[in-house]
Amino acid sequence: MGYEKEMSGYVMDYTNHLRQAVEIGKKAQFKAPGRELQHVVVTGLGGSGIGGTIVSHLVQDEMKIPMLVNNDYSLPAYVGKNSLVVVSSYSGNTEETLSAMEIALSRGAEVACISAGGKVVEVAKEKGLNFIQIPSGIPPRGSFGLNSPQLLYVLHQYGLIGNAFEQQLLTAADNIDKNEAAIRAEAKTIAKEIDGTVPIIYSDAAYGGASIRLRQQINENAKMLCWHHVFPEMNHNELVGWAGGDKRFSVILMRTEGDHIRTQLRMNLSKAIFKKHTDHVVEIFAKGDNIIERTYYLIHVGDWVSIELADMNGVDSIEVDVIDYLKSELAKH
Repeated sequence: MGYEKEMSGYVMDYTNHLRQAVEIGKKAQFKAPGRELQHVVVTGLGGSGIGGTIVSHLVQDEMKIPMLVNNDYSLPAYVGKNSLVVVSSYSGNTEETLSAMEIALSRGAEVACISAGGKVVEVAKEKGLNFIQIPSGIPPRGSFGLNSPQLLYVLHQYGLIGNAFEQQLLTAADNIDKNEAAIRAEAKTIAKEIDGTVPIIYSDAAYGGASIRLRQQINENAKMLCWHHVFPEMNHNELVGWAGGDKRFSVILMRTEGDHIRTQLRMNLSKAIFKKHTDHVVEIFAKGDNIIERTYYLIHVGDWVSIELADMNGVDSIEVDVIDYLKSELAKH
């Protein structure tokens, strides 16, 4: 599918997307569910699903009911009439998400949708579901600034969280704009350091969604394999694997002032271990006064890192031909 911009253009649009997302979300008017909601399931994949993972971390200290992110055709057996299932599909035609949506509706769950169009919006209108529609014509991973805030608005509409996130999103956008030149320079430096290696991304567990986002962006934009893990869990398994580490690998440590004090110590100690095996160890320090501001800052730095790597690798950051091929082959069966 052709797009009007290069991927770098959508990264440049990030803060404008965040502000636009606030305007879209503020206009949302949902019907009350008329039932007690006992848990939330966000179902979506790729650039649409990552918002659910990240938002689940953003709200974990505020939301009083469990929240699960689902990346599959099916849904857990407990999903039923007291479930809120949030369907997130940018295109509105993701087959796994449509399958999960059908199951949720068949079980009488409360279903809300976030999409730019397609079958998801058709079904939402047909069945009178609560939904938020976002602008179309953007690569799903390039719509993160538009897409992910809508999940916060959905949770707010259902009375599951307050609205403090709204100003924090706007502050995050302002903070990024003020630091944009430094962010671009940092991303270029990081990309040069890790170019030609297999990047391994680490963060505090609370920022695990941001590390997954960076992995996905390096995969899709730079056409590179990499992986991620989180502290403190990686100290109980993967750290031992560094006995087999060498200069083929690089480390990106995503760090914030909000990281648990013991996790900060673990990161410092682990960094010394990494450096015994590879010279390619870099750190990204988030700016911001809260988890929302820091998360959206880290995501923007990571997005630029992936663009710089794509340029260094001489690849087209926007094309995802292998995914298009897979979808076309699946459509034949």
